[in-house]
Order: sequence, then structure tokens, then C-alpha cells
Amino acid sequence: MYNSKIIGLGYYVPENVVTNNDLKEFMDTSDEWIQERTGIKERRWIDTSTEDTTAVMGAKAARIAIDRAGISKDDIDFIVFATLSPDMYFPGGGVQVQDILEMPTIGALDVRNQCSGFIYAMSVADQFIKTGMYKNILVIGSENHSGGLEKSTRGRNVSVIFGDGAGAAVLSRCSDEEKAAGKGILSSHLHSEGKHAKELALEGPSTKRWVPEIIAANNPDDVSYYPYMNGQFVFKHAVGRFSEAIIEGLQANNLKKEAIDMLIPHQANLRIAQFIQKKFQLSDDKVHNNIHKYGNTTAASVIIALTEAWELGKIKDNDLVVLAAFGSGFTWGSVIIRW
Repeated sequence: MYNSKIIGLGYYVPENVVTNNDLKEFMDTSDEWIQERTGIKERRWIDTSTEDTTAVMGAKAARIAIDRAGISKDDIDFIVFATLSPDMYFPGGGVQVQDILEMPTIGALDVRNQCSGFIYAMSVADQFIKTGMYKNILVIGSENHSGGLEKSTRGRNVSVIFGDGAGAAVLSRCSDEEKAAGKGILSSHLHSEGKHAKELALEGPSTKRWVPEIIAANNPDDVSYYPYMNGQFVFKHAVGRFSEAIIEGLQANNLKKEAIDMLIPHQANLRIAQFIQKKFQLSDDKVHNNIHKYGNTTAASVIIALTEAWELGKIKDNDLVVLAAFGSGFTWGSVIIRW
């Protein structure tokens, strides 16, 4: 069995910055209202005059990660692409990235686990490397939320939260020396609770209720094709499941909370991250948040934050890095890494 490690990181966000004050132009809201409830000051939304899409942004982040890994795109053996907002209903973004980057005809797998998508994608890639099936795997989280939000007062509880962006990581095999030293991904832990699926969901269009049926109904009050979130319900479950996933990961590796050098939580809500930080008694320098700049980028949020923390020099050799996420499904999980 091999251990896997991250050898390259990259992220990309659209240039178009949308501030809370910008949102006031088309909905009844305020900077104070949004910051108090979410911690968000601004987010990036794709400018539709540009080439950016979910797949294109993923490819841009991937190029950076591959370059930093010091390998060629032709050295990548497999792609795992996480998103809730693919460019097409099918096929998924993984094959699009394979085409955009002009890669060999390697396999491409799409993960649809929303906010915990990157955690799930990392776990999948880790298992492929552990078994020896692949050596280098490209893992991407990318989201184009702005293309599907209800940008009005009616939809503000959801639309003020989400932003666009992408991040990518290249996973590779650890050397024998690194494995002996306990380096790389130590463990991953995944969970779901489908009975709460409709508390954070986008129900249509779907094969259960396809486009012609929605059009024929001509119901201006039909919001099934916009995201819905029961905010208080999600918040309550998130703080509990976040903690459980982190504790599970630490216990699996006989570690205590004091061993955490850097926690990268999914950027869903600053209050959730602050709650977790306080519970685990972590100082500010041991938690990286960037939700104030990018909003919630769902499957991209953990990898964007991880890349940013690494770029800032906040993650050093031999650090214990914990990734954790909770979201729609409900699904949640954690990844424990010895850097």
C-alpha cells in the first residue's frame, strides 16, 4: 500500500468582484445584514462576456497545480472533478478538463457531493493511489453558482452567500522515506444523512420534473429550479457534524486537538468556522478563512482556502492539516494530512 501526498496546488477565481453594496442594486439587502449573518463582504461572479465556465475555471486552476507539481499534464493518470454546477447536465466537467488541457485519454470521474465534494474527491483519489492503480491524480473543485441564482429580494437568503471559483490539487505517491515518516494523507472520513436532503437542495429541473413540465405550468411562484436552503436547520447540523468529522479523524490517528497546525474548514458561513475554532480552542493562526473575499464556493471552497493558506506560508513541512466540510445531502467529512 502506498501513501498519497499533495504535490501541487492552484486556484482560480473570476476577476469580476461583486460587493455586498453591489447586490443592493437588485435586491433589498445591506452590507451590514450580509456580514452579520455570513461574514461575507464580497464574492466573485463570472462575467458572462468572458470564457469562464465551471470546466474552464477548473482547467485554469489545474494548470497552476500541475505546473507547481513539477510534472507534465501527460503525467496525470486520472481526473476527479467535484461540482454541483456542471456546464452541462451531462457529461460532467472531468472529461471537459481532459479535453481543454489536451491530456491523454485518461479516466475522468465526476463527484456530486456539493459542499463536501472536494473532501469526497480527495478520498477517492487517495484510495486509487493507495492501491497502486494510479500514481498522479488531478483533483478539482469548481463552481459557477452565479449562473443559477435567483438574484432578487425573494432569493437573497441564498444568492448573497454563493460565489464562483475553482481550485485544484495534484496527488501523488509518497516515497518510502516519506511513508515511513508518516507523511501524506493519513485518513479520510465520509458520512451522509439523506433524510435531510430537501433542507438544502435544488429540486428541478430533473428527470422527475423536466423542463417542458415546468414551462407548461407557467407558475411565477415556482422556485424549484433555484437553490433552497433552510438556513437555521443547516447551521445547527453543520456545527455538530463538522466537530464529529474532525474528532473522528483525530481519533483514527491517535491525535489530540492540540496537534492541529492548520484547519481548513469549508467556507459556508464565518459563524460556523468561528464556532468550530472556539470548540477546538484553536488560535487564529491555526484556522484559515477566506469567505469574506469569495463567499461560499461549495466544492471549490476547501481547495481554494487550502491553496491560499499554503501560498501565504501558513502551512509548513510536517504540519498536521485538517480539511473538513458539511453540506447538501446532508454529506460531511474530513481529511487528515501530515504535510
